[in-house]
Amino acid sequence: MPDIIQLLPDSVANQIAAGEVVQRPASAVKELLENAIDAKATEVSLVVKNAGKTLIQIIDNGIGMTPTDARLCLERHATSKIKKVEDLFALRTMGFRGEAVPSIAAVSQMEIKTKPQDGELGTHLILEGSEVISQEVTQCPRGTNILIKNLFFNIPARRNFLKSNPVETKHIIEEFLRVAMIHPEVTMNMTSDNNKVYRLQKGNFRLRIVNIFGNKYDQRLVPVEESTDIVAVSGYVGKPEFAKKTRGEQYFFVNERFIRSPYLNHAIQAAFEELLPKDQFPSYFLKMEINPAKIDINIHPTKTEIKFEEERAIYAIIRTAVKQALGKFNIAPSLDFEQESSFNIPLLKKGETVPIPSIEVDTNFNPFESKPKLTQNSISFPFKRNETPNPNWEKIYQPTTEIEAQKPSVEHEVEEVAENRKVFQLHKKYILSHIRSGFIVVHQKRAHERVLIDRLTLQLENQRSSSQQLLFPEDLVLNAEDSTLIISLIEELNELGFDMRPFGKNHFIIHGIPAEANGQNGGELIESLLEEFKQNLSELKNSPKENMIRSLAQSMSIGNEKPMSQEEMIHLIDELFACDMPYSLPNGKPIVINYSLDDLEKQFNKR
Repeated sequence: MPDIIQLLPDSVANQIAAGEVVQRPASAVKELLENAIDAKATEVSLVVKNAGKTLIQIIDNGIGMTPTDARLCLERHATSKIKKVEDLFALRTMGFRGEAVPSIAAVSQMEIKTKPQDGELGTHLILEGSEVISQEVTQCPRGTNILIKNLFFNIPARRNFLKSNPVETKHIIEEFLRVAMIHPEVTMNMTSDNNKVYRLQKGNFRLRIVNIFGNKYDQRLVPVEESTDIVAVSGYVGKPEFAKKTRGEQYFFVNERFIRSPYLNHAIQAAFEELLPKDQFPSYFLKMEINPAKIDINIHPTKTEIKFEEERAIYAIIRTAVKQALGKFNIAPSLDFEQESSFNIPLLKKGETVPIPSIEVDTNFNPFESKPKLTQNSISFPFKRNETPNPNWEKIYQPTTEIEAQKPSVEHEVEEVAENRKVFQLHKKYILSHIRSGFIVVHQKRAHERVLIDRLTLQLENQRSSSQQLLFPEDLVLNAEDSTLIISLIEELNELGFDMRPFGKNHFIIHGIPAEANGQNGGELIESLLEEFKQNLSELKNSPKENMIRSLAQSMSIGNEKPMSQEEMIHLIDELFACDMPYSLPNGKPIVINYSLDDLEKQFNKR
């Protein structure tokens, strides 16, 4: 039998590695920016064209490379960061594996110009898909200038999976900010399609945050400082009154490296407990210094996930540090008895007595005289109730006065709808109703979301949407990342009922919102839409337009914990069963669950 196991060619091995390290243009940006920081650069510039698909250029004034180093950096696992096994447990650099440059070179046309600080001449390399086309001596400034052209030119399938330019640009800005924020000592510049996106001068951590997000943030930040034997925590959290409906302004750094940690994020949320509603998220910019031997950063190719040796202790330290910071700066709620007017009881004069409290009773009031009416404060829905009962609803609905179990499934039950049908709300979240074979449970938020998805889709297809003009236009200022995303969606958003226009850099004016939004705050609605849109980006099967409709429906739908009247619940159910797919959302989450009498009997007959 002939041998069948063979070593992969370097070009194939590099492309496989590239699939892990270089998932999109932003991945290449991250790796090259980190290399520039490791090269002790004091000034770094990023230039992108066509969302990085055509060009990514990183220019730094770091220590540069010799001709030999310039060739070796193109070899896999060639690195200046590790010389022995013990070095893995004392890492302080951004990159260390030696995979980034060869992985990027394997899927692009690359050009490198570099000169070491003590060199008179530099090196100019031209590559195409890992193959070195030329290497020659050149005159260039000290440092390194890397150009990545036509990313994924030799992997068309990967290029076809890339998102639209605004979405890919958003990811690039995200990676740029993660590196720029934690390195305020480095001047960082970014240009996209000849437009200056960021010009960040060197300074301290607070100044870098303010330069990125705007001068108004200088008054919004609460300093956090805590040092223990396990971890040292420093940085800032945002004041509760400036919390947003998006999670974008949340940054954890460990040993100057950005990380993701839902577990530690929960520690921040716990510290803000009772200060924020459930649908709002605090801003935070926290740095942690920890012994490198106590963490493992080698569990993911992008190095954004870290395993902590003492995770529970770190959780408690972060939560306590943030709570103390909020309390120290009088952010946490407190009772001020001196300012509470209800406690200002006047002193009695000599001879005065305390009057006996009296109760006035309306003897003409009759609580059974008429039915209570809906007030302006009651929940209302932005759609009209059907004039005739919906046929789909007739198939499954049965008034509470009749409970029969004659047919096995909800879909096949046909019964004329009664005028006195009743529904019940459970925990301000679910709607219960009897049907002939048992009962159904409707998730009220998902039901409203399903209705809105169908309505918004129809409006976009027919280009017929209604807008609610605002009496006073609202100003909306976003960061560069979210601003880029909104610009890509603004045409469709206006087709759906928004009346929103750009007004300077990262600044928008909202003149109107969709009628379905029912008087919501325009800025909060856009922020919520952005958060949902970014969360939904991971579902590759959704087009940007479908994602936007889903995100807008999620943002405008009624929340849980909302009390609803009989009329409102019946109203919602009528609209739900007028939809083509009333039983589930596009992501497969159920809206209606059916419980049969047989199921109940089995539960009660268990022994």
